[in-house]
Amino acid sequence: MLDGRILIALTPGILLEYEEQISKHWNSTIALNVVRSLTELPSSRFVTVYYNLELITADPDDNKFIDCAFASNADFIISNDSHFAVLKNINFPSIPVLKIDGFEQLLKKENII
Repeated sequence: MLDGRILIALTPGILLEYEEQISKHWNSTIALNVVRSLTELPSSRFVTVYYNLELITADPDDNKFIDCAFASNADFIISNDSHFAVLKNINFPSIPVLKIDGFEQLLKKENII
């Protein structure tokens, strides 16, 4: 992400979710620093979501990530959250989900790390 080879799509809702979750696990100062860093990365792309697809019913709050991925034409979502497994059974939109270890393997394969 630092050299621009990996782009990250963001929305205000996603940034708020990151801030909330990081604050829970660490503290609000760290959360604000992470969110600020993400907004300042040259590889960050802010996306306007026009469609709320509502594909995840088990945890509707996760839909913000699917909507962002759809709006940004993302190659994939990176998540270990089991709620995203529903995407495997949906023909449209086709948004692959990579778990963290799968993403790491992809980065190694592409000689990014």
